Amino acid sequence: MRQVCFLFNHDELHQIAHSLPVAMILATTRRAEVTLAVTTPAAEAYIRAIAGPGLEACQLVRLDLERTSSRLIGGALDGLVPLRKILLLRDNVTWFGQFDALIVPEKTSLVLRKHLHLSPVTALIHTRHGAGDRAIGFDASSALFDLILVAGPKIARRLEREAGVNPTKLRVVGYPKFDACAGNRADLAFPQPGLPAVLYNPHPSPRLSSWFAAGPALLEAFAASSRHNLIFAPHTMLFKRRWAVSIDPPAVRRAVPPGPAVVAAANVRIDLGSTASIDMSYTNAASLYVGDVSSQVYEFLLTPRPCLFIDAHRTRWQANPNYAHWQAGPVITPDDDFVAAADRALDTHESFRAVQEELLRDTFSVTDQPASARAADAIAQYIEDRR
Repeated sequence: MRQVCFLFNHDELHQIAHSLPVAMILATTRRAEVTLAVTTPAAEAYIRAIAGPGLEACQLVRLDLERTSSRLIGGALDGLVPLRKILLLRDNVTWFGQFDALIVPEKTSLVLRKHLHLSPVTALIHTRHGAGDRAIGFDASSALFDLILVAGPKIARRLEREAGVNPTKLRVVGYPKFDACAGNRADLAFPQPGLPAVLYNPHPSPRLSSWFAAGPALLEAFAASSRHNLIFAPHTMLFKRRWAVSIDPPAVRRAVPPGPAVVAAANVRIDLGSTASIDMSYTNAASLYVGDVSSQVYEFLLTPRPCLFIDAHRTRWQANPNYAHWQAGPVITPDDDFVAAADRALDTHESFRAVQEELLRDTFSVTDQPASARAADAIAQYIEDRR
């Protein structure tokens, strides 16, 4: 039987649901012997919490830094840059080489192929995470994977055109995260539950995010509103470190969490990184999505509803595929009245519904077969063909 490893090498948990359901199908159908490799106690705990009975068919392994130099360097610098992830790959490259395939939801693992001499016997397979439009999801590095599983025709099309990926490396399988999370819904427990629930979900990248130019003022405006409830659930990496750093495009900004007055507001719920912020609990419960470039907007649009986007960088977004999702609702600037804009977005949703439905069809392939099963079939067939 073929041996595959699903690697979860991140400080946060938001990537796990994009590939764990696929691992469970492969393991329970015995299409492969499945090892789940985690690099943090939190990742192990989360996998045990959501995997279900399929976990019994897998081997769960905790990887760590193996070299003394890695432990010293990683401990000293990881608060500033995510160096530990790369050091973990370096220290365990020989161990990865025992598998027929290493399956990852991120692109950091490409250093195994580019710099760390991963065994050519081991196929490197990308499940991706999210189905958003940001340019970084379609850079040339994607072509280095042996196989890429994509959610829908939009992703496949852009990978071919912009990243130069050979179409023989692509399999359209749908969105496995929906299999694990589409039924989740937060119990918001606001004092006035009948008010529209606004979800503000900014991205952490300083050059793309709305948080640094508009976020604090937006929170204050909604905290003072008597017409809305507000869920503030940003990308889990926004406040992970003291400084928010983006590489593409390059930028550094100080990340300051909301102040006590906003946190105490009865109509505001602040969640800076619980599992509810990553498992569709809020995107399913909200009435209106407010954001910038986060791929969570597409998870929100699984059920088409009103959207509002904040352009904090004077973006030429029209006809730009990196901002295709901004067609799904009004676009405002940090100078606009946020509460009034939210009301307009709620009132004008019907004029955006057709566009939202078309974006949804282009982003997510849906068939009678669950996405995780389609992905498992694609992996198993690829490994067999590769023999």
